[in-house]
Amino acid sequence: MPLSDILETARLVLPPLEVTDASEMVGVLSDPDLYTFTGGEPPTLDGLEDQYRHLVAGSPRPGEDWHNWILRFGEVAVGFVQATVLGETAELAWVVGLRWQQRGFASEASLAVGDWLRDQGVVRLTAHIHPEHQASMAVATRLGLRPTDEFDAEGEQKWTS
Repeated sequence: MPLSDILETARLVLPPLEVTDASEMVGVLSDPDLYTFTGGEPPTLDGLEDQYRHLVAGSPRPGEDWHNWILRFGEVAVGFVQATVLGETAELAWVVGLRWQQRGFASEASLAVGDWLRDQGVVRLTAHIHPEHQASMAVATRLGLRPTDEFDAEGEQKWTS
């Protein structure tokens, strides 16, 4: 699969993630309430830079591709979308900072990523969503995903197209 393209929607630009994005994204990801459903805690700058270096380097697994985009509203980073692609299946995840939620950014960006992935030959999209995370369920539904009976070790439900 090719490297991630810069994607554009009506309101957003989604450039591929770079390590230098950590300095801005640490603020986007700084609110502890953002982790209510996903667990974890706000990253430090050093920790986020390390994570981004790992993501930019790509998956060590043969045949698995990682694609990560920053969501930009104008010049401002507001979140990210990531896709782990294995064969014809891509697992998606999205996060929008609390300050920018309830504006449809996650849906808009995820739809653009889903379209790009399908153009690359992906035929199945999946996501893992906490069973009480109504906003992420709405995004998944807009993507054409439906809940399955499968749950992962963290209690998140698998959704798939």
